[in-house]
Amino acid sequence: MTIVARSLAAIKPSATIAITQMARVLKSSGVDVISMSTGEPDFDTPDHIKDAAHDAIRRGETKYTPVAGIPELRQAIVAKFQRENGLSYRVDQTIVGTGAKHIIYNALRASLNPGDEVIIPAPYWVSYPEMVAICGGVPVTVPTRMEYNFKLQADDLRQAITPRTKWVFLNSPSNPSGAAYTHDELKLITDVLKEFPHVWLLTDDMYEHLVYGDFQYVTAAQIEPSLLDRTLTVNGVSKAYAMTGWRIGYAAGPKELIDAMILLQGQQTSGTSSIAQWASVAALNGPQDHLDVFREAFDERRQLITSMLNQANLLSCLKPEGAFYVFPSCERTYGKTTAGGRLIQNDEDFVSALLEEKAVATVHGSAFGQPGNFRLSYATSLEEVRRACIRIQEFCGDLR
Repeated sequence: MTIVARSLAAIKPSATIAITQMARVLKSSGVDVISMSTGEPDFDTPDHIKDAAHDAIRRGETKYTPVAGIPELRQAIVAKFQRENGLSYRVDQTIVGTGAKHIIYNALRASLNPGDEVIIPAPYWVSYPEMVAICGGVPVTVPTRMEYNFKLQADDLRQAITPRTKWVFLNSPSNPSGAAYTHDELKLITDVLKEFPHVWLLTDDMYEHLVYGDFQYVTAAQIEPSLLDRTLTVNGVSKAYAMTGWRIGYAAGPKELIDAMILLQGQQTSGTSSIAQWASVAALNGPQDHLDVFREAFDERRQLITSMLNQANLLSCLKPEGAFYVFPSCERTYGKTTAGGRLIQNDEDFVSALLEEKAVATVHGSAFGQPGNFRLSYATSLEEVRRACIRIQEFCGDLR
């Protein structure tokens, strides 16, 4: 008899973590691995944020914190949503968690009953369907298409909604595709949701500040205020402030849901790190100048990686509007044989052979619910992007 719960049998380990670990093992053995698998900015946390953490330690801010977050951070979250998104929340409609993943999990655990359905557009962040399943829900994947830039179409959403639908997830800009919804594209989605008052919306806005060119970011509740009472708007400091290791995510939404999440968190993890919370106050309230530096660097890499991948034999790559990922198609490589003699039959074969033969770590699209593609993160130096793309071009050029 096993100690492991039967409910875990259907849960898959994170593919992004698995690929990253494989790359680390190869690198530790002396292989010159170029890792394009990790969604983590290569920038350091801005100094004023680190200084705020030091100041908090010196002030003795090292005790337990309130379950929902320190008042100063919750107020900063209210101010951020009003200032940047035109959304009006009270402090008691906010919650702070140990990363956005923690926030999303708590929202699902606090709201799902067995059999409730959650609509998740594919490609999706790998953890979405697994978290839904852990919480007793049914993940309903709605495929998107490359010709629509991997964006959910209104008619597809409408057809997927049933009386059992509890949530719809939207991630814009997207991990893994980098696709971001314009105002008009998002309006079509919110118009559908207005037709179904029993359906709630969870918007994962983690990459909000990483959009490029003339793109104007909007979030769903900003477009359709009537959805505010059934929308949970999720965000965090990990990507825009290069604070992945600080582990702070946050959300705002209807008080009934937030209260349920606080109740759950109180018996689960309690409050998050006091030092990380004070650093996050400085992140949200302090200077935002670093964002222009981040965006300029990421945009330069975006231009380079898209151009070089589209020059590779048999690959096709869209230019994303945001985040720091590209999601090229490798379907035309199927049936080809690599220089090392490996037959490529699917996207997992492609990324495995690429790692083994050219030491470039990427993640197969099937892990994100989108077979036929693979994800590369350009949250690394411009030179590393260039080196990786040269190896990919060589790999694809050798296919027969």
